[in-house]
Amino acid sequence: MCGRYASFRATQDLADAFGVDPEDVADDAAGLPPSWNLAPTDPVRIVVERPEKLADGTRGEPVRSLRLARWGLVPGWAKDPSIGSRLINARMETVGEKPAFRKALASRRCLVPAEGWYEWTDPPEGSPRRARKTPHWIHRTDGGLLAFAGLYEFWRDPGCSDDDPLRWLVSMTIVTGGAPADDPVIGPLHDRQPVLVDPGDWATWLDPSVEAREAAALLGAPPRGLTAVTVSTAVSSVRNDGPELIEPA
Repeated sequence: MCGRYASFRATQDLADAFGVDPEDVADDAAGLPPSWNLAPTDPVRIVVERPEKLADGTRGEPVRSLRLARWGLVPGWAKDPSIGSRLINARMETVGEKPAFRKALASRRCLVPAEGWYEWTDPPEGSPRRARKTPHWIHRTDGGLLAFAGLYEFWRDPGCSDDDPLRWLVSMTIVTGGAPADDPVIGPLHDRQPVLVDPGDWATWLDPSVEAREAAALLGAPPRGLTAVTVSTAVSSVRNDGPELIEPA
């Protein structure tokens, strides 16, 4: 699974990396502070492509934009948004079958910018009973940007009026897949990992006209160029944040 990650790159750098025009960066996304310890239900930045709304009410060509979403997908049919805390990840193996995800896979796919993510391993055998799990920071060896495969949804709050700007909640989930047991970086840490989308596949994954089956076929390539370091247990608390969290312990 992926339950904690970091995204601290400057907004303009993200826009440049993902080919987003500055005017298509949402104000709330531009104003989101960097974080080295993002957790479920936090606001996070996502890259999406949606048809432009034209003055005559019709839809134009898809426009790539940087938006804000809450981590934990809330399907449109949900009675309330609390379900999102249980839908922070979507398993690659079943994402096209689950009612919560299949519509989003068909037309609401996103990229989740990240510098890396964390996994925890159990204390060594023979450790004291209250020994804490050990966190590890997984990231690109060259310090480059990662793009998690994500899905997003819109949920309409029935308690809000039609003119209330807060009537719509945008939420997202991160797609995860199995981590190869023989992978020297992730294998020893966890049996699952966030699915990474190769830059050459970004356009296809984001394109809402691409069918779900074709999009799903992009997923599952083994990760390359990653490394992992042991970091301080300070990251285990969501109250802690800052660049010191990714420093080797």
